[in-house]
Amino acid sequence: MTGEATPAPQRAVRRDRRGRGIRGRLLPDGLPASRTRAEQFDDLVADAVLRVHRRLGDQLGDLVVAVDDVPLAGTEDVPLHRTEPAGAGHGPRLVVHRRPIESRASGLRSREDLVLEVVVDGIADLLGLPVEAVDPDSDEDPPGRTE
Repeated sequence: MTGEATPAPQRAVRRDRRGRGIRGRLLPDGLPASRTRAEQFDDLVADAVLRVHRRLGDQLGDLVVAVDDVPLAGTEDVPLHRTEPAGAGHGPRLVVHRRPIESRASGLRSREDLVLEVVVDGIADLLGLPVEAVDPDSDEDPPGRTE
């Protein structure tokens, strides 16, 4: 015996400081439930814009479509979208408001339909076209449209 103590081997830490174990995601990324409601809504808007883009193509130009949670404060009626014509340094913009749409839709299918109607209505307003020219499959006036 030499009198020197041998160092203990280092063990991998498999628990956090409270002994609960490693925390991580409960669902793998590939499952639909792993996406947030906001991410799912963004996908609905992207699908609606893609549908319109297939029909109109280059007429959309440099249109920017964005999703915002709620509209700007101070509006009397809660709008489902906001349009901004092209300005200095930017193209036309369509801003879709997520929370008002989700509150008016009763289920997934009605939310999909309402998102499509809102996107079609906003693009029609920006381009100065009738709704039927943007999406001929629309069978009724989009919400919020008064003529």
